[in-house]
Amino acid sequence: MLHNPDRLLARARSRLTRLDPQEAWDAIQHGAILVDTRPEFQRRADGEIPGAIVVERNHLEWRLHPESDGRIAEAVDADVRWIVMCDSGYASSLAAATLQMMGLHRATDLVGGFKAWRDAKLPVTSPGTPTMPRM
Repeated sequence: MLHNPDRLLARARSRLTRLDPQEAWDAIQHGAILVDTRPEFQRRADGEIPGAIVVERNHLEWRLHPESDGRIAEAVDADVRWIVMCDSGYASSLAAATLQMMGLHRATDLVGGFKAWRDAKLPVTSPGTPTMPRM
């Protein structure tokens, strides 16, 4: 059975309280953790958000789940407020919804992704050598 990708995205977003760039900035100032899932070539070309944790999309669930053997140090429990970010805000919605289905109930994403953050004139590093993903 085929599922329309637009419907899948709408269903994923319906379970999230998505954050615009300013709301995400405010949440980060109060302990939320921004996770950059963009691939290395995008981070190299466009820059990064200072302080964001880089976890490429194919490792996300294993790095953020507190019971995973592959978790990162920040994945202490299901109450961590993860803000997932991709380039434009599509893949991050699907990723955040998946995190919620896994029990990470405070996971959400950044509306418009990195592009919206940059357009909002929030802090961004210069393009160049990207941060290595968290392993």
